[in-house]
Parts: sequence; structure tokens; C-alpha cells
Amino acid sequence: MKQLLFFLIGLTLLSGCRSVSDEKSTTKVAEEAFQMESIQKIDVHAHYGYSRDYFPSFFKKWNMQAVLVDVPKADSTGIDRSWDAYVENSKSNPELFWLCSSLIGVGIDDPDFARDNIERLQREIDSGARMVKVWKNFGLVTKDASGKFIQIDDPRLQPIWDFLKEKGIPVMAHIGEPVQAWRPLDDPNNPHYGYYTEHPEYHAYNFPEIPSYETIIAARDRWIAKNPDLKILCAHFGSMSHNVAMIAERLDKFPNMYVESAARFGDLVGQDSEKVKSFFKKYQDRIVFGTDFGNNTPQKELSATAIEQEKAELDTSYQMLWNYLSTADSVKIRGQQNVGLKLSESVLKKVYYQNAVDFLEL
Repeated sequence: MKQLLFFLIGLTLLSGCRSVSDEKSTTKVAEEAFQMESIQKIDVHAHYGYSRDYFPSFFKKWNMQAVLVDVPKADSTGIDRSWDAYVENSKSNPELFWLCSSLIGVGIDDPDFARDNIERLQREIDSGARMVKVWKNFGLVTKDASGKFIQIDDPRLQPIWDFLKEKGIPVMAHIGEPVQAWRPLDDPNNPHYGYYTEHPEYHAYNFPEIPSYETIIAARDRWIAKNPDLKILCAHFGSMSHNVAMIAERLDKFPNMYVESAARFGDLVGQDSEKVKSFFKKYQDRIVFGTDFGNNTPQKELSATAIEQEKAELDTSYQMLWNYLSTADSVKIRGQQNVGLKLSESVLKKVYYQNAVDFLEL
């Protein structure tokens, strides 16, 4: 049923995350459920556009709060954002949600581009934004007046980074796509097969004019290197989730870089569990929990049955990720099957909560 499209990734312009129906878990509920409840959690990458009556009890059960991450979309009519809806939801649930603003490159040739965006960001910081997101339109979608794709290290953006450094506001950077976007879509076992099948407009393999994966990642790396005093949270494991060694290389190189997990657990499950577990152990202070979960339909437009189903699906999804991180049970996510990581309680506390607190200075 269309109204039950629960996760925002189903929307045209949001990448990476799949709906819960595409993430079937074979795990059993963790035996020591009290551990799940006792560990505080922050979902640092969420998209709950509309409030729900069940939110207070649901988030209390999970001992969790979340950051609502703005999604800007540009079309012929201008820029459409999620910001106003998130502000309203945050006001309705101030104990549950923080806010993340956004920056998009549309209009970068305007001589007042940096000034205007700085003024807007200041207003949104004053309204509660704790972070600013840049999206994959940098590198993949948005062009300047000359027809060139705007990369994240474009010098015309530098005044904005300088402003954010001065204000102590970090950046969430969703730059690039999974490397599979540049490869033929001929393997149904690919964890991103479903997404690019449903959204071929982001399957870069079909669009040779789009810069290469390597070009976009290199621009991202140059940007991080040029701004060592800017705290940067690379969303979706920095579009390098297919290879934890590649992520580790950047974490070693850039002390100001952190990563978050949203919509990339399938990529982790597809790799050797011991290797992934060692990665989490080594970089336990630099990995932050995120999901990309959210909603896009007002509660009044849903039946009571639909609301209950939505809640159950959300609970199942969080449980599945908890089982992968905290147990050694068998798990299947996006067609990838493996055993869980069974991370220690101390690592779980950092990944689920403390790293987000430290990064956002909550």
C-alpha cells in the first residue's frame, strides 16, 4: 500500500537505504534484551518528517534519540527541503530529536551564493541545527553555469566551510554513491541492486557524463584535507562501505573524519565478519550509528492498522541492526547473509551513543 512507504529512501532523490521489506532478517531476538534497553542510542541519520503518537513510547523502549537530517531537492521550480517539517516534528518531540540543516550547490555562480547561504545557515543554527548536511548532488547532479559538475572541494564553497568552523558546526557529508553505481547492474545479489533497479536515474553506469567514482571520492578527500579544523561525518561509511580497509585508510589519514552507518549494513554483512569486527574495534571512537529510517506521510492520512504496521516494521528494522552489531547470530540484510559482529558492550556504547554526543557536542 502506497501509504505504507515508510523509509524515505523510496523517494526519488534520497539514496542508499532500502525499505524494511527489502531487509529480511533471519536472526532471533537477542537473548539479553536488557542490554539493548540499557545502552543509550542516537540515530544520527534519520528522516522522520512527521510526528507519531507512538514515538515517545517507541523511543523510550529503544532508549534512543535521533537527528533529523534535512533533504534538499532541486527542480525547475527551485529547491524543495524537508527542513520546515523537521523543525515542526522537533518542536513536537523536543526530548527525542535534534536538527541537521543542509547545503546544496544550486546557484553557486551567483556572487552572493556564499553570503546568502551563510545567512540562511545562521538562522537555522539559531533555530536548533547542530550539523549541516551536504548531499550527493555535489559531484553527481548539480552543475554550474559552465556545465561542469560541482565537486565538494569547489573553492566557491570555502567561505561556508570557514563560517561553519568558526561556529563549531560539523558537516555530514553524503558525497558519492556506492561503487556499484558505476558498474553494470547484472548481479541480483548486489546489495544495491534493488535501489538502482527502482531508481535508474542514479545508476551512473548508464550516464557516462557523470564523473567517475574515483573523481568524486578524490574531490571529497581533497576537501577534508583542506579543512582539518572542520569536523566531518561521512554518511553511509563515506560511500566506501564495500571495503572497510578503504574506510580505514581515510580514517588514518584524516583525524577530523568520522563515519556513520546509515543504509550500508548490507555492505558490511557481505564482508568477512571478523574483518568488520576488527574495523569496529580499531575505530570504535570514530564510527557513529545511523539508519536513514524515517517517514513521509502525515499520521492523519494513515489508518490505525497502517500506523501499527509501520511501528512494527520500524521495530523489526532496529532490532535487526541491533542483532547484527551485538550478537553472533545469523543475519540476512539486502540479500547478504553472515553472522553478527557481537561487539563488546563498551564498543556498542560508543557507536550507539557516546561518539554522536562527542561529535555534536550535545
